[in-house]
Amino acid sequence: MKLLVIGIGQCGSNIADEFARLGMRARIQRRINIITGAFAMNTDAADLSGLSSIKSHYQHRILIGGRKTHGHGVGKINELAAEIAKEDGDKALDIVRTTEQFAETDAILLAAGAAGGTGSGAIATITQKLKERHKDKPVYNLIVLPFQHEEGIEGRTVYNSATCLKSAYLIADAIFLIDNERYARKASSIGSTMAAINTAIVEPFYNILCAGEEKKAQYIGSRMLDAGDIQQTLEGWTVLGYGRSRIPRIKTPFTSKSDFQGKAAGIHKGIQAMNQAISELSLNCSPADASKGLYLLTGPSKEMDIDLIKEIGFHLKSVAPEAVIRSGDYPREKGSLDVSLILSGMKSVRKIMNYFTETIALISATQKGKEGLRYEDEQTFRDIPMLL
Repeated sequence: MKLLVIGIGQCGSNIADEFARLGMRARIQRRINIITGAFAMNTDAADLSGLSSIKSHYQHRILIGGRKTHGHGVGKINELAAEIAKEDGDKALDIVRTTEQFAETDAILLAAGAAGGTGSGAIATITQKLKERHKDKPVYNLIVLPFQHEEGIEGRTVYNSATCLKSAYLIADAIFLIDNERYARKASSIGSTMAAINTAIVEPFYNILCAGEEKKAQYIGSRMLDAGDIQQTLEGWTVLGYGRSRIPRIKTPFTSKSDFQGKAAGIHKGIQAMNQAISELSLNCSPADASKGLYLLTGPSKEMDIDLIKEIGFHLKSVAPEAVIRSGDYPREKGSLDVSLILSGMKSVRKIMNYFTETIALISATQKGKEGLRYEDEQTFRDIPMLL
């Protein structure tokens, strides 16, 4: 699958920068093109200057809202960013027009942080403009949720997240939900934390995007997972995970694929990788709430067989019983069995509903002087302001 990636705001631009690196990695390591273009849009000129992999040309690092912000951002006011997106959003259409490989692009991915100003306010409007112009290509959103401490410090963080998520849900073909808090424990300093988070966010896409673009016969699986499978899976709230199980380099009699103990060990390794992918989902949620799912098993061809893929599939079905599950194998990696997992069409996401409920309480407290009002889910969703 080939993606065109547009990052909006500081958070989204850094993720788009990571996708640009992922594209270079695929071209160098596998001679595969999976990213047809990576672009950054922001109201803050300084943030655009801090990127490393996206081309520095003004057609790739795009400043919007210059007349209103003078290049200094929107100060977390996502309503202002929404206005700017309505005025300058056609620059996103210009991106598409100038992308030489757009005809080969299977989908467009827009990335943004939910809690900030520019990305939070602009992503839904720009998504809408792209969908109106390019009806033949799905437009997905990748939205990063704030750290827990950010939610507690400032009410604006929760308000921005709720309005961003509602607006995106009504427009995008699917929304990848990424919870910063899930990745924060993996690094120590601020700089290393953010770099590690961006890498961890993008890594699950690597094998999934590459598998359907392979041309060499030895790397094409018995069940190829391609763009059509991905597009049929993605819908509404979506989470993704990635798991890896190392294969010992030194073989013992107990790891031979020809005896039952070796076969059992191989299946155990595959289930171990699937369990890690499930436990490391990009948002804490119940897999049982998914209506669709997709997994890709990547590893040495001699380590993968029909029984292994079947057992992994049965294991996923046991934790996501209502999901229609697609699968594929990709004989590429050496020394490990990797599982890339997507769960989509989530019926209920508690963290999102908490944002909606807290925002309604915040609005009520401001407008009516009352706190703690409770709403049913549908009523809560209707009462969240829109940015479109």
